[in-house]
Amino acid sequence: MNGAVETANKNIKMIVGKMTKTYKDWREKLSFAFYAYRTSVRTSTGATPFSLVYGMEAVLPIEVEILSLRVLAELNLDEAEWIQSRYDQLNLIKDKRLKAIHYGQMYQKRMMRAYNKNVRPREFNEGT
Repeated sequence: MNGAVETANKNIKMIVGKMTKTYKDWREKLSFAFYAYRTSVRTSTGATPFSLVYGMEAVLPIEVEILSLRVLAELNLDEAEWIQSRYDQLNLIKDKRLKAIHYGQMYQKRMMRAYNKNVRPREFNEGT
């Protein structure tokens, strides 16, 4: 698991580095970097971390400024319909997480096969 944490830290550091001109203003950009990281699709799971936690994709700020189909659909729902749709989304979150676990296992197998393709077995003999 430490490898995953190190990779996440490396990616967040790279995002912050691209957003800042000097290292002095990194703290101001950190929350935006986290948001970008949490709303981008992970190759290992095939989903965004945000969707795996909350059961739906995040509404991006641009979708609020330029109304997207999803935002328009939610604006036209009455409260009971919105509650029902949210309840349905939350019921599907377990399936989504299971799919992410399965996708992650398949991803690990692909990585293992790619690594093992280049590994040559070595035999060591006891020295005298």
